[in-house]
Amino acid sequence: MIRTIGEMVIAFDCEWIPDAASAALLFPEAVNATEAQRLERLWQANGATAENPHPFVRLMQSRVVSIAMMIRRYHPKAPENERVSLELTWLPRKPGDASLREERKIVGGFLSAIGNKQPQLVGFNSRNSDLRILAQRALALGIPAKGFLNRPAKPWEGVDYFGREGDASVDLMELIAGGFSGRNAAVSLHEAATLCGIPGKFGTHGDEVFEMWQQERYREIVEYNCYDAITTYLLWLRLAWISGRFSTDEYEQEQELLRDYLMGISQEPETAFIEAYINEWDRLQEVLATAR
Repeated sequence: MIRTIGEMVIAFDCEWIPDAASAALLFPEAVNATEAQRLERLWQANGATAENPHPFVRLMQSRVVSIAMMIRRYHPKAPENERVSLELTWLPRKPGDASLREERKIVGGFLSAIGNKQPQLVGFNSRNSDLRILAQRALALGIPAKGFLNRPAKPWEGVDYFGREGDASVDLMELIAGGFSGRNAAVSLHEAATLCGIPGKFGTHGDEVFEMWQQERYREIVEYNCYDAITTYLLWLRLAWISGRFSTDEYEQEQELLRDYLMGISQEPETAFIEAYINEWDRLQEVLATAR
């Protein structure tokens, strides 16, 4: 399933909410409306019912509020025990700073970095969601993204994040589900990860992000986003292992390297929230050891 591993791999995840400004542009009656009224108009346009008053809003009508990345760099010329380095990062870097929460800075900053570095991207349902919303919001906001959106004439002539022939973008859900969307084949990140002994969704779930935003719990959104990025990375490691890209010893070393890294940053005030992730990981490993 996993064919290649890039020298820089970024497992990423995006969080987004309905964009009230979209309603003002799409619906003339919403131009002078309040933000709450604009949001209601968006939900109405996206099929709101009494049973489901706040349905999923189209990606183009949504606002990206956070992007988290678990980055693996391979340094081929370094000593053997120093060839892999890890970094967890996110946008906005300071969630409490309103200027850094601007969508243009979040999306633009991410796409600029991707365009310059051109890493291998790893996501979960990323072809149909994360990559699409980034492209659509770049279009709506007028953000140049040549290195991200440019598509070479032939797969071997450059990086193509939207092509299915190459490995520039790896969608774990697509690989695991095999392209099937039926009930029996469908799989969620929570399900796939948890059954592997990897933390899935715990404490917070995706449908709570909008409420968290309304309550100005911006840092909690970033923390939840980071959990998903780490989980995506761990699931990628496991899939790479069973695909033969890592030996069993190498896979165990990669997991240990990540655990050591997470343990280290959990001691720092900014990333102390990682301790909860490590505890959940330990809990699942204990369950796994006794349940099978």
